Amino acid sequence: MPHDPALQQLVAWAEPRLPALTAAAYQTILERVPAYGAAEPVPAAELRRSVEENLRFLIGALSSDEGDEVDLRTPIATGQRRAAAAMPLPEVLRAYRLVFSTLWDALLARVRAAEDPALSEALFVAATRLWQLADEHAVAMTEAYRATTSRMLVRDQRRRSALVEALFLGTGGTSSCWEAASLLGLPPDCGFVVVAAETTGLAVESLADIEQRLAQRGLASAWRLMPALQVGIVATPGEREAELVTLLAEVGTSRIGVSPRYASVAETPRSLQLARAAISVQPRGSTGVHVFSSSPLAALMACDPAAADRLSLDVLGAALALPAEDRDVLLQTLHAYLDNQASAEQAARVLHCHANTVRYRLRRLTEVTGRSLQDPYQLAELAAASYAVRIRHERGSQPAGGQ
Repeated sequence: MPHDPALQQLVAWAEPRLPALTAAAYQTILERVPAYGAAEPVPAAELRRSVEENLRFLIGALSSDEGDEVDLRTPIATGQRRAAAAMPLPEVLRAYRLVFSTLWDALLARVRAAEDPALSEALFVAATRLWQLADEHAVAMTEAYRATTSRMLVRDQRRRSALVEALFLGTGGTSSCWEAASLLGLPPDCGFVVVAAETTGLAVESLADIEQRLAQRGLASAWRLMPALQVGIVATPGEREAELVTLLAEVGTSRIGVSPRYASVAETPRSLQLARAAISVQPRGSTGVHVFSSSPLAALMACDPAAADRLSLDVLGAALALPAEDRDVLLQTLHAYLDNQASAEQAARVLHCHANTVRYRLRRLTEVTGRSLQDPYQLAELAAASYAVRIRHERGSQPAGGQ
């Protein structure tokens, strides 16, 4: 108990009024801090109990000497509980101040009503101690809140990363994939795309804050950072794919690949392969976004690299064996021709040459490969081999025979 009889009298007055002080502070918090007005995230019983604990701490602390060690278990526990409930820290601190001010106002009113100079002097002496305790209390609570929040973030991030990996690996089958998508906050009634971006260094993001940027635009996503790739699943309504690509181009600092849109999260592993293939068709060292073709043929080439290599050798082996300059000209012409609706005129515009030059190169290619652009089956083989060469070339695995 305090050595000052007047201060002892104030403490003795406050102790039996703890229930009334608790009710007053509780009601003030409900009125002035809207976040506490709902049942969530802090139930009424929990809030009332916390207010009572903190008032009891303050009243008891008035009985201690200034040099006494302060027991901060109560504010630490409160900070941990509020962090776990995801109550915003500014609101928690505001509620704390209201608890302290409730006790101060009550003591001040008591002293004024008593008109006792000794009580006034005792309260004046206790004021510094009271607000020092309030400050230590708030600091302990804040540190506990932040430490708990940090642990929760690390835990949640580990779990989120594991769920994303489960989708990319297709772990557990279709039902498990949908469960993982739900836990990640990906809507079930929306199409998806996979985005893969090269890292700019070992595990260095090339799409900084991309999840937050997408969320600001109403696009849900989930991401995982690997040593050489930053990969993510984006829930994308069909009409917003172009918006996504534009944002990726604005933010990205490396080669970025985007898979074709797909409906079932169970297709995520395959779509990751396509997104990675979309990276590989871009020149090394460049920066940009490439959306992988929705063609099943292109997907087949990307998903079976060994078969793609064999096909490119079987169909274009003779062309690949030509000197580099001749080989590159013929392949570029074939790619441009197929990418432009088999039109020599449109291919010529892309290649900045005359249409007759395109036709000459195509005739030479058919002579070298022994395949005709007029035969549907042989044209299909050339188209497939064209995809295979482009997909595999930038991965540093050009088929044997190329120079």
